[in-house]
Amino acid sequence: MTPAAGLSELVAERHVIVCCGSGGVGKTTTAAVLALEAARAGRQACVVTIDPARRLANSLGVDTLPNTPTDIDGPWPGRLAALMLDPKRTFDDLVHREADSPEQAEGILANRIYRSLSTSLSGTHEYMAMEKLHELVTSDEFDLVVVDTPPSRNALDFLDAPRRLTHFLSNRLFQVLMMPTRASLRVMGVAAQALLRTIAKVAGAEIVKDAVVFFQLFEGMEEGFRVRAQHVRDLLAQPSTAFVLVAAPRPDSVDEAVHFAAKLQESEMSTAALVVNRVLPRFATPGVLAGVPDAPPGAAGADFGLMVANLRAVSAAADREEDTIAALVRQVDPAPVVRVPMLSSDVHDLAGLEEVAAVLFGS
Repeated sequence: MTPAAGLSELVAERHVIVCCGSGGVGKTTTAAVLALEAARAGRQACVVTIDPARRLANSLGVDTLPNTPTDIDGPWPGRLAALMLDPKRTFDDLVHREADSPEQAEGILANRIYRSLSTSLSGTHEYMAMEKLHELVTSDEFDLVVVDTPPSRNALDFLDAPRRLTHFLSNRLFQVLMMPTRASLRVMGVAAQALLRTIAKVAGAEIVKDAVVFFQLFEGMEEGFRVRAQHVRDLLAQPSTAFVLVAAPRPDSVDEAVHFAAKLQESEMSTAALVVNRVLPRFATPGVLAGVPDAPPGAAGADFGLMVANLRAVSAAADREEDTIAALVRQVDPAPVVRVPMLSSDVHDLAGLEEVAAVLFGS
């Protein structure tokens, strides 16, 4: 099976494709092309970026993307939709959807702890990305969801978010704070009471009061978070989910990709395909220049010699790139490897995506 055929199989058969890689390697473009190819194959596809860099809208030729699936019009029999994760809006929508009553929802949204939690707490972005993926997959609107992740180290946070959220919800202090009455404070363990007193001294009694009220308002919703987190953990491990690693032929990018591929293997997942972007094109097959003279005699000899020298320099640079990615190719074996040559300009519209698709899928 050719590398292009391997990618075509992923797009035709998988339900979730997660694109991962370091920053600036064309990860967003690759994700958009995968979703585009699925739409061209007649599937209902949605590409969602959880990378706050806002490149997806640009590559699809639109000004902005909201937090909900937005259809991208084009000549394909399927559906191509796209969205950019807004963590705060996703969290607010989730509260409205999961609360037992409008009063409970409004109480949570107005709480100072919630406002801080939903905008600035470390990990909230990854948790909400997990929730958005769950929402899209369970909506039954799409055959394929393509996820464009942040750079590799942050993508690992996204993959680990379900486990971390489940662990947090099982924390003993969290369980105590979820108790709905002030009486719970009287039955706390000594350590928990001491912790709250310490927090009150440092941050103020009002902060502690807001925290207790927040957790009390949250009562009944935590089980839904736990169930959805476990569902996403299971989803990422299923055969219907594929991880496509995107890299550039640079040492820093390759090192990140090797690290990420190893982490996937530790989690009993694997790289389904490797896309190496912006490689130098080869204008001559290896060895073909061996018998070519540097500068044959004649009036045009100097110009010919310069052209041969340039060709040899480009071929040598291409060889160095192959040496750079060799360890990564071995790491992901037997996953198909597709090399995308350096284009004359950045991808900023559907025509550019079509150009990359022609390389990725051999069309």
